[in-house]
Amino acid sequence: MTRIHNAVREFVVPVAVAVAAVVPAVYLRLTSGSAGPLGDAALFGVAILASGFLLSWGAEAAEKYIATGFVLAVVALITVLPEYAVDFYYAYRAGQDPASGYVAYAAANMTGANRLLIGLAWPLLVGLHWWHSRQRGIALQRENAVEIVFLALASAYAFVIVLKDRIGVIDFMILGSLFCIYLWRVSQAENEEEEEDEEPGPGAVIALWSPARRWTAMAVMSVVAAGVILLAAEPFAESLVSTGRQLGMDEFLLIQWLAPLASEAPAVTITILFVLDGRARAGLTTMISDKINQWTLLVGMLPIAMSVGAGSLTSLPLDARQHEEFFLTAAQSLFALALLLQWRLSLLGAAALAVLFMTQLGLAFFYQATPAREIEVLTTMAWIYLALAALLLVRHGGQVPSIARAVWSTRSDATNARASD
Repeated sequence: MTRIHNAVREFVVPVAVAVAAVVPAVYLRLTSGSAGPLGDAALFGVAILASGFLLSWGAEAAEKYIATGFVLAVVALITVLPEYAVDFYYAYRAGQDPASGYVAYAAANMTGANRLLIGLAWPLLVGLHWWHSRQRGIALQRENAVEIVFLALASAYAFVIVLKDRIGVIDFMILGSLFCIYLWRVSQAENEEEEEDEEPGPGAVIALWSPARRWTAMAVMSVVAAGVILLAAEPFAESLVSTGRQLGMDEFLLIQWLAPLASEAPAVTITILFVLDGRARAGLTTMISDKINQWTLLVGMLPIAMSVGAGSLTSLPLDARQHEEFFLTAAQSLFALALLLQWRLSLLGAAALAVLFMTQLGLAFFYQATPAREIEVLTTMAWIYLALAALLLVRHGGQVPSIARAVWSTRSDATNARASD
């Protein structure tokens, strides 16, 4: 009886709530109805959020059967599919009508999502870990050298895009290849030993089922969630634009910060569960992987979505504001990378990320009526990030050779382990 009660509590109730959350949005979409800009933004945003959870639960269930590093990378990718859907829609519309302003919206959503991950999600995990265990930081291990190195490569290439002021098809090929190599590399690692106590939730329940039931449930949840996301992406994206106009707010800032809050919430929630379950390193690893896949695959695929909309190969240009937004995002990424050179993200480092993020966010809203001043603020904040990153690189740059060796040695260890099996 207890087992049935636990299954209902941990699987049936969460899944039922998620399904119920998508029903109003699906109804509006299929009937071409509307609840007004604010209502549509709320209902379709909730539907995307709920669908993200359905996707993440299915991916989480596979963790026991696939190499841990690889499944964390896949979980990170799947849980941010809502972010991809919204951003691809903006890029697609930009291709259809380059003068419509959707080019800026696509860039805004992408840079906002990237900066939210590092500026809020990473510090949140460290803060929760400190609250839960009183440890002043989340320690990484040698296996995480893979994430550190690929984040470094993606961040370095971001500055190439800044210099070009556009994202093109060649960038897609390079960044897409980088992400595929990253997935291949983490798939070579050994699976880690399972914790005796699994984190509660639908993913843990599904993992206990027979293979046929497990994979069927995962497939159904994934198909339903993906379908809802595809249905909800367009009206959610458009409702944000309409809401900004109705409220007299800067549409760019609304799309940059509100949309990612909804689309990133499932990924962040999963990592919070990791931390509360005593798996803080897995949570931070997932967040770093999330950053890698957005900094490579998401950025690289924007010109592809725009090309589909345009009906011919094209690139996504960065205007003066987008140039500085991308520059600031790349600088923040480099600073975060420098913090990881100590093989941990400390409480002090997390606090620095949060304070700097909240500072640039506050200044962005304060100066939104004066574009020239806003661009100046973005540039100043970017150089602050770069200056701090340079100081950390000077102080901890000696760790770079050991990180490079760790990438190679962990691969060799995994290869030798499989050869001996």
